[in-house]
Amino acid sequence: MTALASAFRVLAAAAAALLTLTATAPVAQARPEPKAPEEFVALRSVDPTIIQEMRYSTAHNFMGVPVDGYRQPLCILTRPAALALHRAQTRLLEQGYSLKVYDCYRPQRAVNHFVRWAKDLDDERMKGEFYPRVDKTQLFADGYIAEKSGHSRGSTVDLTLVRLPATPTGPYLPGLQQVPCYAPQAERFPDNSVDMGTGYDCFDTLSHTDDPRIQGTQRANRQFLKKTLTDAGFVNLAEEWWHYTFKPELFPDTFFDFPVARRSVAGH
Repeated sequence: MTALASAFRVLAAAAAALLTLTATAPVAQARPEPKAPEEFVALRSVDPTIIQEMRYSTAHNFMGVPVDGYRQPLCILTRPAALALHRAQTRLLEQGYSLKVYDCYRPQRAVNHFVRWAKDLDDERMKGEFYPRVDKTQLFADGYIAEKSGHSRGSTVDLTLVRLPATPTGPYLPGLQQVPCYAPQAERFPDNSVDMGTGYDCFDTLSHTDDPRIQGTQRANRQFLKKTLTDAGFVNLAEEWWHYTFKPELFPDTFFDFPVARRSVAGH
């Protein structure tokens, strides 16, 4: 046998051995995404009239990028929380208002994204709008960022009021000059909500629901929202005028991580 023929024979044997190993090796399976329990629903399936402006599926938030886990701009909640919002919306529509939700169920992977961002002290691309008076090193100590969120339990919602007929919210264009979230409403990002004294997700003590510096129409709007939602079974977080949790929670001790996507609640 020539040296060339011998070399070809060795290569053929090695190729056959490799094919055998490939055929018998276990095939790696992609880990399936978790789905929501049956108790979760898309808010739109319960009340399609509630306006949805899901900020974390876009770049218009305090990080400046879409947040992990927000696959679609969709509000997902536990069914009791969604039904309670429907009751509140029914009353508001009679008075010429609508609810608008900014965030609902939030997967744990999104919270983890917040934590990573908060630890990156060099990333302050959205400071001018969302936390102009807060040093980023203080976000954990001041309670603006935490490693767990009640939103991940499915009964917490961030929301506001819109006077009907609703005008469109202005488009967010990255790179434009940022205006502090506590500036007068006419100067802030052109949200179509009533004037609450600050914008949504404003990291500032002016966002405290009952901050005494908020007076007049702004205070009246906050109290109107609070009374409407309290009557529907929600409890406000005193540090954030927009943050409400329906009580009792279905899952008071569980922090879910299924993605915000229609497939997560398909068939519910």
